[in-house]
This record gives sequence, C-alpha cells and structure tokens, in this order.
Amino acid sequence: MAQLPDGDPAPTDGSLPAEALESAAPLSVYVHVPFCRSRCGYCDFNTYTPAELGDLSPETYLGAAHAELNLAARVLGRSRPVETVFFGGGTPTMLPAAALTGLVRRIDDLFGLAPDAEVTTEANPETLTPEYLSDLREGGFTRLSLGLQSVVPHVLQVLERTHTPRRGLDAAHWARAAGFEHISLDLIYGTPGESMADWQASLDAVTATPVDHVSAYSLIVEEGTRLALQVRRGDVPMPDDDDLADKYEMAEGVLSALGFANYEVSNWARPGGECRHNLAYWRGADWWGIGPGAHSHVGGVRFWNRKHPRSYAAALAQGQSPALAREVLSPEDRRIERVLLELRLAEGLPLSVLTPSELSRIDGVVAEGLAVREGDRLRLSPAGRLLADGVIRDLLD
Repeated sequence: MAQLPDGDPAPTDGSLPAEALESAAPLSVYVHVPFCRSRCGYCDFNTYTPAELGDLSPETYLGAAHAELNLAARVLGRSRPVETVFFGGGTPTMLPAAALTGLVRRIDDLFGLAPDAEVTTEANPETLTPEYLSDLREGGFTRLSLGLQSVVPHVLQVLERTHTPRRGLDAAHWARAAGFEHISLDLIYGTPGESMADWQASLDAVTATPVDHVSAYSLIVEEGTRLALQVRRGDVPMPDDDDLADKYEMAEGVLSALGFANYEVSNWARPGGECRHNLAYWRGADWWGIGPGAHSHVGGVRFWNRKHPRSYAAALAQGQSPALAREVLSPEDRRIERVLLELRLAEGLPLSVLTPSELSRIDGVVAEGLAVREGDRLRLSPAGRLLADGVIRDLLD
C-alpha cells in the first residue's frame, strides 16, 4: 500500500494554527472505512480484510471514528456547516447501514449539515440490497457511488472483483427506487485482456442504469499489488498507453452522446450530477478526514492520520489526536496546488494564478492543441486531458 508522506510532527491534541482556523472556505468531511471482504489485485488503498485485522472489530473502529469527530468539533468549533460528506474505503457498505447513518447524524449534531448537503457513500455491488439502500436514504444519504469497474466477466476476473455484472446494474436501479438523488458508476479501463468491445460494453451499461455521473479511470499498476507482481512475472501485459488513449476517447464520445459533460479529466456528469465533494478537493476547500490514513486540509494546513486501524484507534482511546504528521503550506505551495488541481477541471484555471514566466508558455501549449485560452482562463482541450500531467509539468516553473 502507498506510504504516507513525510511531514512535521502533529500536535497530540489536534490543535491547528490560529490562522488556519480563520479559514472561511466551505467545509467537508471524509470518512475512511478501511474494511474489505477481500483485496482486489490492483488495489493499493489503505484497506484490510478480516484476516488481516484479527480481533480488531468494526465496533472498535466506529468508536474511534466517533471520537475523532468529537476531536474535530473541538478543534474547529461550529463556525461552518458541513457542505458535503463522503464515505470511502475500503468498502463502507460492509458496515451496517445504521452505523453509517449514525455517523452522519453525529456530523450533523456536532457541526450542522447544510440544508442541501451532499452525503455520498462508495459501495461494492455485492454488499447492497434494496433494504440496505432504503435505510441509507432514510438516514440522510443523497448520493451513491457504485464500484462497477466493468460488466465483462473476464475483466472482472483479472481485477479480482467478486460481484457479477448483473449485480452492479441491479444495485443502481435499487438505489433509484430507494430515492437516491444522484448515482455514479465507477469504471476502470485498460485492464489486461480488455478489448475495445469489452470497454464499449461497460460504457453501454450507463444507458441501462439510472445514473447521472460516471468516473472512468485508466488502470494503474501500483507497486506492491498482486497485479504488479503478475506484470513483473509476465503473466499479464502492462497496460498500453495507446490503448488507454483510445478507450478514453471512446468514453468521451459515448458519454457526451448520452448528455454527460466532462467536468474533470476522469469524471463526467449530467447537468447537476457533478460530485460536489470531489469539486471541494479540486477547488481547495477545507475538509477533515476521519479514519486510519485519512488526510485533511484546513486553512492551508494539511495533516494525515496514522495508517493502521489499530494504532489509529489506540491514539484516540488515549485521548490523543490520531494525526501522525502535518505540513503548513506556503503561499507558493498553495498556488502550485491550484495549478495542479484546477487545470484538471473543465472550468479551467484563472490566468491570474500563473507567474509571468508560466504565462509566457501558454501560447506554446495552445499552439500544440493541448489547451485553449478563453478570456481570463486556461482550459485543457480533449487532447490535453490525455496528457494532463505532462501539460501541467511543462507549464509550471
């Protein structure tokens, strides 16, 4: 699994600099649920199976998560309502619906949820039933992000996903029947052995489900995963860059024809279906991350929790913050982050964020067809989206 970054020691009481607490940016809460029934071969997220956790129970985790919410409330006060809540993992829906809705109620009690708050959970289809989804909706959830990944059995097998294609499609319909306002499908393209026809079949699933959002990510072979080992042994081929580009362009064509607009490099939505929580990240808002390994950002201070659920829970049981380290971002750090994140958005980046030398490079990027300059903003073109990281790297000083 990916390692946590280096940083300065975080205060054991969780306190933040006074200037960070003066932030008036929108506030979000992320809740990391670290449980999975099994680990997918491509995954390097901070997740654990029951065998890996031994006697560390979900109840211990939930107690710690509630304790961290109490800590966050003490540190931040009730100056701002929470605009968005996002449960990620892992598999949040391995926990009982009452556990998830109980955390939402606690967030509302401590901070107050904005009247139009977006409350999302990620879910693997095999963990869902119509009754479970109804309980989530009644408990305040407004949005479901379904980890479908593919509808092709042999692709799911390579990814080591345990659900059937039909289960994912059914879950989307159950969510709509339960009253979820927004439903997203997460798809992965570029899996070894996936043909263009296979990818087309997964995109066609969008037409068969009542969704208003699609996230489509190219498969990345992360070091330390079983997939990386298979590639190294020659059991499966490394994803091919040209194949990934062709599949991205197919996604853009199919989804655009269905009325979805690309609003971030890897995300498409129908009007009003954009994920407000992820937009908060990309626009530099504030959020507190609850759970082992979760990252937070408040007023230019970034901090992250202890990675293992056991050490995370132990710190909170001792009345201490679970934060392992933090960094105070300089104005230049924050400016660079704006370039890195906002240029990925369809709305683009205000030119005022760029330095004179960076501004001098814009004409070259535009001439190559990788970006367009519209008024006082710079936006990536469809070709530029395929090379977003490189375009940003070449643009920055």
